Amino acid sequence: MDRGAVQRDAETLMRAALAVAAATGPDDVPIGAVVVGPDGQVLASAANRREADGDPTAHAEVLALREAARSHGDGWRLEGCTLIVTVEPCTMCAGAIGLARVSRVVFGAWEPKTGAVGSLWDVLRDPRLVHRPEVLGGVLERECAALVTDFFAARR
Repeated sequence: MDRGAVQRDAETLMRAALAVAAATGPDDVPIGAVVVGPDGQVLASAANRREADGDPTAHAEVLALREAARSHGDGWRLEGCTLIVTVEPCTMCAGAIGLARVSRVVFGAWEPKTGAVGSLWDVLRDPRLVHRPEVLGGVLERECAALVTDFFAARR
């Protein structure tokens, strides 16, 4: 696939994650995640539910990975799958992504305070790790960042 086709594919997938983020409950930061299988079919999607569930691990990525692992049919391994998320994953989520053996990660907005896929840390591409997925960051960055910025602006 040429570079332009990869970018168009990533943008299409990110629009799906943005739609999920837009449906986040009123108290949770609007972040959406989608897991796509090797055949391009959506396996799972989730929005942040940390506040709604009272669960510090209920990030969109973790919830989507859990759902995808239940439906993918290869136990907990998500080899060949792509995770699309509207904001750069944190260290917890990056660790879960690596442990799930996700093949590709596409994210929207960079997160300089907690980002663990290139901003503050680069957990997923650390050469000491056995599994290192392909990473594409900054896809539809403005749209993804606007959801979070607008959420916090409304709270102040």
